[in-house]
Amino acid sequence: MVALVALLPQALAQTCATINPANAPTFASGYSGRVVMNGLKGPRGIVFDKQGNLLTSEQGGYGIRYIQLTDNGGTNVCVKSSKQLVADTSLNHGLELSPDGKILFASSVSAVYAWDYDGTTGTVSNKKTVVSGTNNGGHNTRTLLIPKSSPDTLLVSRGSNGNIDSPTAQESSGRSQIRAFSITKIRSAAADYLTGDILGWGLRNSVGIGEDPLGGIWSVENSVDQMSRENKDIHNTNPCEELNYHGIISNANNTLKGANFGYPQCFAVWDPTVLPNPGTFKTGQNFAIGNPSGAVTDATCSSRQAPKLCFPSHTAPLDIKFNPNGTAAYITFHGSWNRNPPDGFRLSKVAFNPSTGMPTEPSTSQTAAQNIMYNANNGACPTRCFRPVGMAWGPKGQLFMTSDSTNEIWVVGGAT
Repeated sequence: MVALVALLPQALAQTCATINPANAPTFASGYSGRVVMNGLKGPRGIVFDKQGNLLTSEQGGYGIRYIQLTDNGGTNVCVKSSKQLVADTSLNHGLELSPDGKILFASSVSAVYAWDYDGTTGTVSNKKTVVSGTNNGGHNTRTLLIPKSSPDTLLVSRGSNGNIDSPTAQESSGRSQIRAFSITKIRSAAADYLTGDILGWGLRNSVGIGEDPLGGIWSVENSVDQMSRENKDIHNTNPCEELNYHGIISNANNTLKGANFGYPQCFAVWDPTVLPNPGTFKTGQNFAIGNPSGAVTDATCSSRQAPKLCFPSHTAPLDIKFNPNGTAAYITFHGSWNRNPPDGFRLSKVAFNPSTGMPTEPSTSQTAAQNIMYNANNGACPTRCFRPVGMAWGPKGQLFMTSDSTNEIWVVGGAT
Protein backbone atom coordinates (compact mmCIF):
# COMPACT_ATOMS: atom_id res chain seq x y z
CA MET A 1 0.00 0.00 0.00
CA VAL A 2 2.82 2.43 0.91
CA ALA A 3 4.52 1.69 -2.41
CA LEU A 4 1.28 2.31 -4.31
CA VAL A 5 0.70 5.63 -2.54
CA ALA A 6 4.27 6.70 -3.32
CA LEU A 7 3.74 5.93 -7.00
CA LEU A 8 0.35 7.68 -7.23
CA PRO A 9 1.68 11.19 -8.08
CA GLN A 10 3.71 9.73 -10.93
CA ALA A 11 0.70 7.82 -12.20
CA LEU A 12 -1.47 10.95 -12.16
CA ALA A 13 1.12 13.14 -13.87
CA GLN A 14 0.54 13.46 -17.57
CA THR A 15 2.88 14.35 -20.39
CA CYS A 16 1.95 17.65 -21.96
CA ALA A 17 1.19 17.62 -25.66
CA THR A 18 4.03 18.78 -27.89
CA ILE A 19 3.67 22.18 -29.52
CA ASN A 20 5.93 22.45 -32.53
CA PRO A 21 7.96 25.66 -32.43
CA ALA A 22 7.56 28.16 -35.23
CA ASN A 23 11.34 28.16 -35.69
CA ALA A 24 13.16 25.49 -33.72
CA PRO A 25 16.21 26.89 -31.90
CA THR A 26 19.42 25.01 -31.18
CA PHE A 27 20.41 24.20 -27.59
CA ALA A 28 23.86 23.95 -26.09
CA SER A 29 24.83 20.68 -24.40
CA GLY A 30 22.91 20.18 -21.17
CA TYR A 31 20.00 22.43 -22.13
CA SER A 32 16.62 21.75 -23.66
CA GLY A 33 13.31 23.49 -24.06
CA ARG A 34 9.76 23.26 -25.28
CA VAL A 35 6.97 25.62 -26.25
CA VAL A 36 4.44 26.03 -23.43
CA MET A 37 2.08 28.26 -25.41
CA ASN A 38 1.87 29.80 -28.86
CA GLY A 39 -0.60 31.95 -30.77
CA LEU A 40 0.08 35.02 -28.64
CA LYS A 41 0.47 38.57 -29.93
CA GLY A 42 4.01 39.78 -29.37
CA PRO A 43 4.57 38.51 -25.79
CA ARG A 44 7.11 40.65 -23.94
CA GLY A 45 7.20 41.01 -20.14
CA ILE A 46 6.50 37.94 -18.03
CA VAL A 47 5.93 37.36 -14.27
CA PHE A 48 4.56 34.65 -11.98
CA ASP A 49 2.06 35.44 -9.26
CA LYS A 50 1.90 33.91 -5.79
CA GLN A 51 -0.54 31.27 -6.99
CA GLY A 52 1.81 30.05 -9.72
CA ASN A 53 -0.10 31.67 -12.58
CA LEU A 54 1.80 33.26 -15.43
CA LEU A 55 1.16 36.81 -16.63
CA THR A 56 2.51 38.24 -19.86
CA SER A 57 2.17 41.57 -21.62
CA GLU A 58 1.35 41.34 -25.32
CA GLN A 59 2.79 44.17 -27.39
CA GLY A 60 0.54 43.23 -30.29
CA GLY A 61 -2.37 45.10 -28.75
CA TYR A 62 -4.02 42.69 -26.31
CA GLY A 63 -2.78 44.10 -23.00
CA ILE A 64 -2.05 41.49 -20.31
CA ARG A 65 -2.82 37.76 -20.38
CA TYR A 66 -3.48 35.49 -17.37
CA ILE A 67 -2.34 31.88 -17.85
CA GLN A 68 -2.93 28.92 -15.55
CA LEU A 69 -0.42 26.13 -15.98
CA THR A 70 -0.20 22.41 -15.42
CA ASP A 71 3.38 22.05 -14.17
CA ASN A 72 4.62 18.45 -14.00
CA GLY A 73 8.20 19.59 -13.39
CA GLY A 74 11.09 20.14 -15.76
CA THR A 75 9.92 21.11 -19.22
CA ASN A 76 6.70 19.10 -18.87
CA VAL A 77 4.54 22.21 -18.55
CA CYS A 78 1.36 23.08 -20.44
CA VAL A 79 -1.50 25.54 -20.35
CA LYS A 80 -4.58 24.67 -18.29
CA SER A 81 -6.46 27.87 -19.15
CA SER A 82 -5.79 31.32 -20.54
CA LYS A 83 -7.71 34.59 -20.63
CA GLN A 84 -7.24 38.27 -21.21
CA LEU A 85 -6.65 39.94 -17.85
CA VAL A 86 -6.34 43.56 -18.99
CA ALA A 87 -7.57 44.85 -22.33
CA ASP A 88 -5.42 47.88 -23.10
CA THR A 89 -3.73 48.36 -26.46
CA SER A 90 -1.29 50.93 -25.02
CA LEU A 91 0.48 48.42 -22.76
CA ASN A 92 3.64 47.29 -24.51
CA HIS A 93 6.27 45.71 -22.26
CA GLY A 94 6.75 46.46 -18.56
CA LEU A 95 5.11 44.11 -16.05
CA GLU A 96 5.69 43.63 -12.32
CA LEU A 97 3.93 42.40 -9.17
CA SER A 98 4.29 43.74 -5.64
CA PRO A 99 6.05 41.36 -3.22
CA ASP A 100 2.72 40.37 -1.63
CA GLY A 101 1.26 39.66 -5.08
CA LYS A 102 -1.66 42.04 -4.59
CA ILE A 103 -0.67 44.95 -6.84
CA LEU A 104 -0.04 44.57 -10.56
CA PHE A 105 2.05 47.19 -12.36
CA ALA A 106 2.27 47.65 -16.12
CA SER A 107 3.50 50.38 -18.42
CA SER A 108 2.76 52.15 -21.66
CA VAL A 109 4.96 54.63 -23.48
CA SER A 110 3.46 57.49 -21.44
CA ALA A 111 2.75 56.12 -17.95
CA VAL A 112 2.95 53.35 -15.36
CA TYR A 113 -0.33 51.95 -14.04
CA ALA A 114 -1.32 49.86 -11.02
CA TRP A 115 -4.28 47.58 -10.32
CA ASP A 116 -5.45 45.66 -7.30
CA TYR A 117 -4.80 42.05 -8.30
CA ASP A 118 -6.35 38.75 -7.22
CA GLY A 119 -4.28 35.81 -8.45
CA THR A 120 -6.82 33.20 -7.34
CA THR A 121 -9.65 34.55 -9.46
CA GLY A 122 -7.44 36.14 -12.11
CA THR A 123 -9.05 39.57 -11.82
CA VAL A 124 -7.95 43.19 -11.51
CA SER A 125 -9.72 46.30 -10.26
CA ASN A 126 -9.16 49.90 -9.24
CA LYS A 127 -6.80 51.01 -12.02
CA LYS A 128 -4.59 53.98 -11.14
CA THR A 129 -1.87 55.94 -12.89
CA VAL A 130 1.13 55.85 -10.55
CA VAL A 131 3.91 57.39 -12.70
CA SER A 132 3.24 59.86 -15.49
CA GLY A 133 5.28 61.98 -17.88
CA THR A 134 7.25 59.22 -19.61
CA ASN A 135 6.09 59.90 -23.16
CA ASN A 136 8.73 60.32 -25.88
CA GLY A 137 9.46 59.07 -29.37
CA GLY A 138 12.13 56.58 -30.24
CA HIS A 139 12.27 53.87 -27.59
CA ASN A 140 8.84 53.17 -26.15
CA THR A 141 9.30 50.48 -23.48
CA ARG A 142 9.26 51.34 -19.77
CA THR A 143 10.73 48.40 -17.90
CA LEU A 144 9.64 47.86 -14.27
CA LEU A 145 11.41 46.15 -11.37
CA ILE A 146 10.68 45.91 -7.64
CA PRO A 147 13.92 44.82 -5.94
CA LYS A 148 13.59 42.15 -3.27
CA SER A 149 16.10 44.09 -1.17
CA SER A 150 13.90 47.21 -1.34
CA PRO A 151 10.28 46.02 -1.60
CA ASP A 152 8.73 49.50 -1.43
CA THR A 153 10.75 50.68 -4.45
CA LEU A 154 9.59 50.61 -8.06
CA LEU A 155 12.36 51.09 -10.65
CA VAL A 156 11.30 52.49 -14.02
CA SER A 157 13.67 52.50 -17.00
CA ARG A 158 13.06 55.01 -19.81
CA GLY A 159 15.01 55.08 -23.07
CA SER A 160 16.10 57.82 -25.44
CA ASN A 161 14.13 59.83 -27.97
CA GLY A 162 15.86 58.44 -31.04
CA ASN A 163 19.36 57.18 -31.78
CA ILE A 164 21.33 60.18 -30.51
CA ASP A 165 19.22 62.18 -28.08
CA SER A 166 21.44 65.18 -27.35
CA PRO A 167 19.34 66.67 -24.48
CA THR A 168 19.96 63.51 -22.42
CA ALA A 169 23.41 64.92 -21.66
CA GLN A 170 21.44 66.79 -18.95
CA GLU A 171 19.81 64.96 -16.02
CA SER A 172 16.78 67.21 -16.37
CA SER A 173 15.80 65.56 -19.67
CA GLY A 174 14.40 62.58 -17.76
CA ARG A 175 15.28 60.27 -20.65
CA SER A 176 17.88 57.48 -20.88
CA GLN A 177 17.56 56.99 -17.15
CA ILE A 178 16.48 54.56 -14.45
CA ARG A 179 14.51 56.27 -11.68
CA ALA A 180 13.20 54.95 -8.36
CA PHE A 181 9.81 55.61 -6.76
CA SER A 182 8.28 54.79 -3.37
CA ILE A 183 5.37 52.43 -4.02
CA THR A 184 3.57 53.67 -0.92
CA LYS A 185 3.74 57.25 -2.15
CA ILE A 186 2.79 56.65 -5.80
CA ARG A 187 -0.16 54.48 -4.77
CA SER A 188 -1.41 57.45 -2.80
CA ALA A 189 -0.71 60.08 -5.47
CA ALA A 190 0.76 59.71 -8.95
CA ALA A 191 4.31 61.00 -9.44
CA ASP A 192 5.82 62.68 -12.47
CA TYR A 193 8.80 60.72 -13.78
CA LEU A 194 11.10 63.70 -13.22
CA THR A 195 10.45 63.53 -9.47
CA GLY A 196 11.88 60.03 -9.11
CA ASP A 197 15.31 59.42 -7.61
CA ILE A 198 17.93 58.86 -10.31
CA LEU A 199 19.54 55.44 -10.00
CA GLY A 200 21.54 55.88 -13.21
CA TRP A 201 21.57 58.11 -16.28
CA GLY A 202 23.42 58.30 -19.58
CA LEU A 203 21.83 54.90 -20.33
CA ARG A 204 20.67 54.97 -23.95
CA ASN A 205 18.00 52.27 -23.69
CA SER A 206 18.33 49.89 -20.76
CA VAL A 207 15.38 47.61 -21.42
CA GLY A 208 16.50 44.85 -19.06
CA ILE A 209 16.86 45.42 -15.31
CA GLY A 210 17.64 42.67 -12.79
CA GLU A 211 18.68 42.12 -9.18
CA ASP A 212 21.36 39.68 -8.01
CA PRO A 213 20.97 37.68 -4.78
CA LEU A 214 23.14 40.19 -2.89
CA GLY A 215 20.73 43.01 -3.76
CA GLY A 216 22.82 44.53 -6.56
CA ILE A 217 20.92 46.11 -9.45
CA TRP A 218 22.06 45.45 -13.03
CA SER A 219 20.89 46.71 -16.41
CA VAL A 220 21.58 45.67 -19.98
CA GLU A 221 21.85 48.52 -22.45
CA ASN A 222 21.03 48.70 -26.14
CA SER A 223 23.72 51.02 -27.43
CA VAL A 224 23.88 53.38 -30.39
CA ASP A 225 23.31 52.54 -34.07
CA GLN A 226 25.14 53.88 -37.15
CA MET A 227 28.29 54.82 -35.24
CA SER A 228 31.19 56.63 -36.85
CA ARG A 229 34.55 57.66 -35.45
CA GLU A 230 36.71 60.35 -37.06
CA ASN A 231 34.55 60.12 -40.20
CA LYS A 232 34.95 56.34 -40.47
CA ASP A 233 31.93 54.04 -40.31
CA ILE A 234 32.57 51.55 -37.50
CA HIS A 235 28.97 50.65 -36.71
CA ASN A 236 29.04 47.00 -37.73
CA THR A 237 31.13 46.00 -34.71
CA ASN A 238 30.96 49.05 -32.44
CA PRO A 239 30.01 50.10 -29.86
CA CYS A 240 29.31 47.19 -27.51
CA GLU A 241 26.03 46.41 -25.80
CA GLU A 242 26.58 46.97 -22.08
CA LEU A 243 26.09 45.18 -18.78
CA ASN A 244 25.98 47.95 -16.19
CA TYR A 245 26.06 47.79 -12.40
CA HIS A 246 24.14 50.24 -10.22
CA GLY A 247 25.06 49.04 -6.74
CA ILE A 248 22.83 47.84 -3.93
CA ILE A 249 19.81 50.08 -3.89
CA SER A 250 19.05 49.50 -0.20
CA ASN A 251 22.56 50.64 0.76
CA ALA A 252 22.46 54.28 1.89
CA ASN A 253 26.17 54.56 1.00
CA ASN A 254 25.76 53.26 -2.56
CA THR A 255 28.41 55.27 -4.44
CA LEU A 256 26.96 54.24 -7.82
CA LYS A 257 23.58 55.84 -7.17
CA GLY A 258 23.09 58.58 -9.76
CA ALA A 259 26.16 57.60 -11.81
CA ASN A 260 26.49 58.81 -15.41
CA PHE A 261 27.12 55.99 -17.90
CA GLY A 262 28.06 58.23 -20.82
CA TYR A 263 25.25 58.45 -23.37
CA PRO A 264 24.80 60.43 -25.66
CA GLN A 265 28.49 61.35 -25.90
CA CYS A 266 30.39 58.28 -24.72
CA PHE A 267 30.19 54.60 -25.56
CA ALA A 268 32.15 51.43 -24.89
CA VAL A 269 34.41 49.73 -27.43
CA TRP A 270 33.60 46.25 -28.69
CA ASP A 271 36.06 45.87 -31.59
CA PRO A 272 39.13 48.14 -31.24
CA THR A 273 40.72 46.78 -34.43
CA VAL A 274 38.44 48.84 -36.70
CA LEU A 275 38.94 52.15 -34.90
CA PRO A 276 40.94 54.82 -36.72
CA ASN A 277 44.05 55.45 -34.60
CA PRO A 278 43.01 52.80 -32.05
CA GLY A 279 45.93 53.43 -29.72
CA THR A 280 45.58 51.29 -26.60
CA PHE A 281 41.79 50.95 -26.59
CA LYS A 282 40.44 47.65 -25.33
CA THR A 283 36.98 46.12 -25.27
CA GLY A 284 34.87 47.75 -22.55
CA GLN A 285 36.69 51.08 -22.43
CA ASN A 286 34.64 54.23 -22.96
CA PHE A 287 35.41 56.46 -25.94
CA ALA A 288 33.84 59.46 -27.65
CA ILE A 289 31.60 59.21 -30.68
CA GLY A 290 32.32 61.18 -33.85
CA ASN A 291 35.29 63.54 -33.81
CA PRO A 292 36.45 63.95 -30.22
CA SER A 293 37.08 67.62 -29.51
CA GLY A 294 36.15 70.49 -27.23
CA ALA A 295 34.32 69.47 -24.10
CA VAL A 296 33.87 65.83 -25.19
CA THR A 297 37.07 63.87 -25.62
CA ASP A 298 38.18 60.34 -24.92
CA ALA A 299 39.57 61.63 -21.64
CA THR A 300 36.14 62.99 -20.77
CA CYS A 301 34.58 59.64 -21.54
CA SER A 302 37.07 57.77 -19.37
CA SER A 303 35.50 59.51 -16.37
CA ARG A 304 32.04 58.11 -17.16
CA GLN A 305 30.95 54.89 -15.50
CA ALA A 306 32.17 51.99 -17.64
CA PRO A 307 30.25 48.72 -18.16
CA LYS A 308 31.14 45.64 -16.16
CA LEU A 309 30.92 43.56 -19.33
CA CYS A 310 30.43 44.08 -23.05
CA PHE A 311 28.49 42.09 -25.62
CA PRO A 312 28.63 42.18 -29.44
CA SER A 313 27.22 45.24 -31.17
CA HIS A 314 23.51 45.51 -31.92
CA THR A 315 22.60 42.19 -30.32
CA ALA A 316 19.94 44.05 -28.26
CA PRO A 317 19.84 42.57 -24.74
CA LEU A 318 16.30 42.89 -23.35
CA ASP A 319 16.24 41.08 -20.00
CA ILE A 320 18.55 39.78 -17.28
CA LYS A 321 17.68 37.25 -14.57
CA PHE A 322 20.03 35.83 -11.93
CA ASN A 323 19.81 32.28 -10.68
CA PRO A 324 19.06 31.86 -6.95
CA ASN A 325 22.64 31.13 -5.87
CA GLY A 326 24.17 34.01 -7.81
CA THR A 327 26.51 31.91 -9.96
CA ALA A 328 24.97 33.01 -13.25
CA ALA A 329 22.86 35.59 -15.00
CA TYR A 330 20.72 34.73 -18.01
CA ILE A 331 20.36 37.39 -20.71
CA THR A 332 18.02 37.47 -23.70
CA PHE A 333 19.44 39.01 -26.87
CA HIS A 334 16.59 40.16 -29.10
CA GLY A 335 18.90 40.53 -32.10
CA SER A 336 20.20 43.08 -34.58
CA TRP A 337 18.84 45.08 -37.47
CA ASN A 338 21.92 47.29 -37.83
CA ARG A 339 24.69 44.88 -38.73
CA ASN A 340 25.69 42.42 -41.43
CA PRO A 341 25.49 39.52 -40.89
CA PRO A 342 22.67 39.63 -38.28
CA ASP A 343 23.67 38.77 -34.72
CA GLY A 344 21.91 38.06 -31.43
CA PHE A 345 18.58 36.17 -31.38
CA ARG A 346 19.66 33.99 -28.47
CA LEU A 347 19.57 33.24 -24.77
CA SER A 348 22.96 33.40 -23.08
CA LYS A 349 24.46 32.69 -19.68
CA VAL A 350 27.09 34.80 -17.92
CA ALA A 351 29.07 33.33 -15.02
CA PHE A 352 29.20 35.29 -11.74
CA ASN A 353 31.14 34.99 -8.50
CA PRO A 354 28.43 34.63 -5.83
CA SER A 355 30.73 35.95 -3.10
CA THR A 356 31.55 39.24 -4.82
CA GLY A 357 28.44 39.53 -6.96
CA MET A 358 30.61 40.35 -9.97
CA PRO A 359 31.13 38.58 -13.32
CA THR A 360 33.94 36.04 -13.36
CA GLU A 361 35.25 37.42 -16.66
CA PRO A 362 37.11 40.77 -16.81
CA SER A 363 35.48 43.84 -18.37
CA THR A 364 37.72 43.41 -21.43
CA SER A 365 36.35 39.93 -22.19
CA GLN A 366 34.64 39.11 -25.47
CA THR A 367 33.69 35.59 -24.36
CA ALA A 368 31.70 36.17 -21.16
CA ALA A 369 28.32 35.20 -22.64
CA GLN A 370 27.81 31.47 -23.20
CA ASN A 371 25.10 30.89 -25.79
CA ILE A 372 22.65 28.23 -24.63
CA MET A 373 19.63 28.70 -26.92
CA TYR A 374 20.05 30.17 -30.37
CA ASN A 375 19.12 30.05 -34.06
CA ALA A 376 21.30 27.73 -36.08
CA ASN A 377 21.13 30.26 -38.91
CA ASN A 378 20.30 33.94 -38.41
CA GLY A 379 19.76 34.48 -42.13
CA ALA A 380 15.98 34.57 -41.70
CA CYS A 381 16.18 37.02 -38.80
CA PRO A 382 14.69 39.21 -37.51
CA THR A 383 11.19 38.46 -38.81
CA ARG A 384 11.30 34.70 -39.26
CA CYS A 385 13.32 33.33 -36.36
CA PHE A 386 13.26 32.74 -32.63
CA ARG A 387 13.61 36.13 -30.88
CA PRO A 388 13.66 36.08 -27.05
CA VAL A 389 12.46 38.95 -24.84
CA GLY A 390 11.39 38.51 -21.20
CA MET A 391 12.16 35.87 -18.56
CA ALA A 392 10.82 34.67 -15.22
CA TRP A 393 11.68 31.87 -12.82
CA GLY A 394 8.76 29.49 -12.34
CA PRO A 395 7.51 28.10 -9.00
CA LYS A 396 9.47 24.88 -9.53
CA GLY A 397 12.68 26.63 -10.53
CA GLN A 398 12.40 26.47 -14.31
CA LEU A 399 13.25 29.43 -16.52
CA PHE A 400 10.36 30.66 -18.67
CA MET A 401 10.88 33.00 -21.60
CA THR A 402 8.90 34.85 -24.26
CA SER A 403 9.69 35.07 -27.98
CA ASP A 404 7.78 37.93 -29.58
CA SER A 405 8.55 37.22 -33.24
CA THR A 406 7.20 33.67 -32.96
CA ASN A 407 4.45 34.56 -30.42
CA GLU A 408 5.57 31.82 -28.02
CA ILE A 409 6.32 31.17 -24.37
CA TRP A 410 9.10 28.67 -23.74
CA VAL A 411 10.29 26.73 -20.71
CA VAL A 412 14.03 26.06 -20.69
CA GLY A 413 15.45 22.87 -19.21
CA GLY A 414 18.94 22.84 -17.68
CA ALA A 415 18.93 26.53 -16.70
CA THR A 416 20.01 26.58 -13.07
